[in-house]
Amino acid sequence: MASIVIEKPGFLSTVQDLGRFGFQRYGMPVAGAMDAFSLQLANSLVGNPHGAAGIEATLLGPDIRFISGGMAAFCGSGMRGFLNNKHVDAYKSFSVSAGDLLRFEMDRCGCRMYIAFAGGLDVPVVMGSKSTYLRSGTGGFHGRALKEGDEIPLGQAPEKCPIKEIPASLLPDYAKKDPIRIIPGPEIRRLSKEGLISLLTTPYRVGDQSDRMGYRLEGEKINLNNESHDIISSGVCTGTLQLPGNGQPIMLMADHQTTGGYMRMAVVASVDLTRAAQLRAGDSICFAEISINKAQTLFRARNRELACLTNNKPDTSPGSRPPS
Repeated sequence: MASIVIEKPGFLSTVQDLGRFGFQRYGMPVAGAMDAFSLQLANSLVGNPHGAAGIEATLLGPDIRFISGGMAAFCGSGMRGFLNNKHVDAYKSFSVSAGDLLRFEMDRCGCRMYIAFAGGLDVPVVMGSKSTYLRSGTGGFHGRALKEGDEIPLGQAPEKCPIKEIPASLLPDYAKKDPIRIIPGPEIRRLSKEGLISLLTTPYRVGDQSDRMGYRLEGEKINLNNESHDIISSGVCTGTLQLPGNGQPIMLMADHQTTGGYMRMAVVASVDLTRAAQLRAGDSICFAEISINKAQTLFRARNRELACLTNNKPDTSPGSRPPS
């Protein structure tokens, strides 16, 4: 049986697909890849459905020993890859043989890399997904981060999968400092004029108290129009910008709770979540407003390009996102 062995786990490496949909009403978060776009790119390179499970590596990737031959690829930012100590490029698939070692070193910017294997990772499907939700020990490989000695079986690889490379038009530029675009949220009118100016014109720092659940942002206080920061607990989604009583925003990410009691002043446009997911603690972030129509147009255009990489085949794998 085809498999891989984790020789070193890296800083935080977990099995992720595109998430666990349909269970938020019961309090189960979607979870899944923080940078879903990079996971989809990596899967397309090795002939997998976009929603196939791969490894999400954070800051420092794992050392992976291949027990059998096959094909692999990695996409994202923050790391450089080496196969048997020879540099291999991101965003391009490569062949591996039994006994090969794939390892990673930290790079200057970015935070998360996604490693895909032809056939995907053959771990159990839990509530329609193979994603790891660490807080409850659900899904993935025994519900936890990967550790030394873990042997993970691979699924059936496609019969034919030539070496591929992601076209330049789809390559994310994580080094760009463009603002993260946001759509006004349900409680945006609670902000004072000064508060709105603060949100849209001043930089915020990603705080040290940030993780897969959300980023705590630090910067100029965002003021309200003599209204409360609290709301009746309501649904939230990935990218929601909450505002608690201290006036410092919280950006909800993949492992966010299903409901929240802080006002929702904005939501990150889906097309920019890939850049948001690559932020490290200490990085600076700025925001710019975008209309919901423009945000949807950009997201659909990117999805059309992404679909072309797999000849428009529908993705029916566990953890695939519902059609947008």
